[in-house]
Amino acid sequence: MEKICIKGMNHEELQTLCIEAGETKFRGGQLFEWLYRHGISSFDSMSNINKSFREHLNEHFILHTLTVENSLPSEEDKSVKILFRTRDDHFIETVSMVENNRHTVCLSSQAGCVLDCHFCATGKLGLKRNLSTGEIVDQLIYVRENTDQPITNVVFMGMGEPFHNYDNVLNASDIFHSPKGFNLASTRITISTAGLLPQINKYIKEKRRYKLAISLNASNDKVRTKIMPINKKWSINDLIKSGKEYSNQKKRLIMFEYVLLKGINDSEEDALELARLLQGIPCKINLIPYNEIEGKYQRPDEATITKFSEILHNYRDEYRVLVRWSKGQDIAAGCGQLAGQKK
Repeated sequence: MEKICIKGMNHEELQTLCIEAGETKFRGGQLFEWLYRHGISSFDSMSNINKSFREHLNEHFILHTLTVENSLPSEEDKSVKILFRTRDDHFIETVSMVENNRHTVCLSSQAGCVLDCHFCATGKLGLKRNLSTGEIVDQLIYVRENTDQPITNVVFMGMGEPFHNYDNVLNASDIFHSPKGFNLASTRITISTAGLLPQINKYIKEKRRYKLAISLNASNDKVRTKIMPINKKWSINDLIKSGKEYSNQKKRLIMFEYVLLKGINDSEEDALELARLLQGIPCKINLIPYNEIEGKYQRPDEATITKFSEILHNYRDEYRVLVRWSKGQDIAAGCGQLAGQKK
């Protein structure tokens, strides 16, 4: 029989596994801590588990979902891009970014992506498959074991559309948040979506704890449909309406992300249109100067970026405006640049 991957199982699933093996529920809690708090690389490392059960685990289960193909450090900042190979030979990328006391890890949720956003390298790959919960978790375990600075933040902004892999992304987030797992506060975990409205509404209805970001990237439907085909299904107004509902929840603030593309969505008129669109909505606006890949799009000059930001600042009502310059530019580790390429 093919061995089953134990990585990614939650507390209840591990309890069931233990009971079926003739062990107690309590063992499930021990397994959970060994897998996620300690990030063990071998079942034999579990010192408080009896030998016969460790032998059972070795016989029926595997621990690792990924192997490291390459780790590429930036020469410009404290960023590292890691290329992983899955057991079925797909490639995904993860980025570790350190700035002062903040250590953010950008995780992938899919190998490839089906959405075909025209300015994104991942979208050009097409979708290979969703990542398992274990494959998502193993990305973070590797970074934790190979970086001195403790992880403070996790963002699902790597390869793939997280809400196309809804259950596995949320299961991984729960493991990251668990005090017996990675013990990250819910406000330190951000899930970014290109705008899958049914999943956004499901997320809001379930009152999930993690921060939500919606990639808007345009101030009107005409432009957004041109660069993001998903807009043909769900319009900007629909997304903003759901974002407002999310922000109305206690201690929640929606984040709208806006990639600035030269001559496409970066004019003063675009800035004013965006400001009017978001007027009265408690939110954050993340302006992301475009990270160039091979293609027709370019990054606006700094004067244009500054002017766009100033217009939003001067117009602002209940929103905050931030310009987010991506890290790891010299290693193609910025937002929209991840392509899982083996080079």
